[in-house]
Amino acid sequence: MNYSVLIVEDDPQFRTAFADAVASAADLRLAGVADDLPEGRRLLEYTKPDVLLVDIGLPSGSGIELIRWARHYLPNCDVMVITVFGDERHVLQCIEAGATGYLLKGASSLDIVEQIRALYQGGSPISPTIARQLLIKRFQLNNDGPLEEQCLSAQERTVLELSSKGYSYEEIAELMQLSSNTVGTYVKRIYLKLQVHSKSEAIYEARKLGLLRD
Repeated sequence: MNYSVLIVEDDPQFRTAFADAVASAADLRLAGVADDLPEGRRLLEYTKPDVLLVDIGLPSGSGIELIRWARHYLPNCDVMVITVFGDERHVLQCIEAGATGYLLKGASSLDIVEQIRALYQGGSPISPTIARQLLIKRFQLNNDGPLEEQCLSAQERTVLELSSKGYSYEEIAELMQLSSNTVGTYVKRIYLKLQVHSKSEAIYEARKLGLLRD
């Protein structure tokens, strides 16, 4: 199966590099390329890609708008953010909007094809510096509670709770009256926010952080 990828990036150098990399991969298909928000929105609606590769800072608006649109209208579309913005505010805004991966431009280890493959195989790729930042923040409390408790949506918390009780993702989808792909998207976001790579790690970290009862 070839996974279709839409690229929305205003920097011509990065845009060309990403497009060439996707086009050369046997298991990926380039759905389209856009350099601003309106064109990105049009192509997103028209091509309905499996993966949206998007920058945050775009002409005529923010890429976060595209992420929100994809989350609402294309819940099975995975979103990978690639940007120069590595601050906590932007990271959390993108995750809350629906991103399932977050990479910084210029990272020496950035291999976009492998990162896209990791994304559609169930992973949540994230740059090491971002992971470190979220890890440090994980244990910092404020008046509203742990960072993850603020970040996890109601649906994500429900998925995590049911998962901890032994329900499979298929059973969770049936109980919540969602598609299996939608539950899978929630799982990826949970992994990204908790910085884990498996169901058992997610449950362990959630219990350690007080998000789940033993």
